[in-house]
Amino acid sequence: MMRPLLAIVLPTVLLVTPMRSATAQDTIRLPAPATRGAVSLEETLRARRSVRGFTDEALTLAQLSQLLWAAQGITDAEGHRTAPSAGARYPIELYVVAANVSGLPAGVYKYRPREHDLVRHLDGDRRSRLVEAAVRQDWILTAAAVVAITSVDERTRARYRDRTERYVAIEAGHVGQSLCLQAVALGLGTTVVGAFQDDSVTSALSLERSERPIVLIPVGKP
Repeated sequence: MMRPLLAIVLPTVLLVTPMRSATAQDTIRLPAPATRGAVSLEETLRARRSVRGFTDEALTLAQLSQLLWAAQGITDAEGHRTAPSAGARYPIELYVVAANVSGLPAGVYKYRPREHDLVRHLDGDRRSRLVEAAVRQDWILTAAAVVAITSVDERTRARYRDRTERYVAIEAGHVGQSLCLQAVALGLGTTVVGAFQDDSVTSALSLERSERPIVLIPVGKP
């Protein structure tokens, strides 16, 4: 098995944002991410392709941990993250729609970068509802998990106003690319799904009214 890719750290400053407190029963601690790997950035860039269809092999919790860390993980004591954010506003949130992850019951989980853990958000396999929202892209059902990238735009708008849409899109692109490249380094496949009905995804994931879905990234063993 390929070892994970060394993450590229871009300078940002952590902005701590409040969220509901999680009980011990709600919280799933993730394995510590690796920060060194045998696969080069150039190799992952060359190998990355969109994958539409996966085997029934489960993701490990360690693989999921690495993917989430690559997308939004904390990289030093000062709170820098793997992806840059305009003004350190950090509007991006990550949700995992887990269906076939070893040791993780099917459900929707929210990733907390600072704690590097998951908080249970919803129970049950939600992939079929995402397929309905995503204009019947049925291959989503074969993914072991789907990572949903969402945004709380007001965090950015409070400072950047009419630049918000642009800055959030830039940040979401960084986050998604990091996740996809890390997947390649782990021997996994991904694709980017942008064709969906926003209201239906919001309902399927029970997002807050202040949040909007930006992209879905199914992931699994190709």
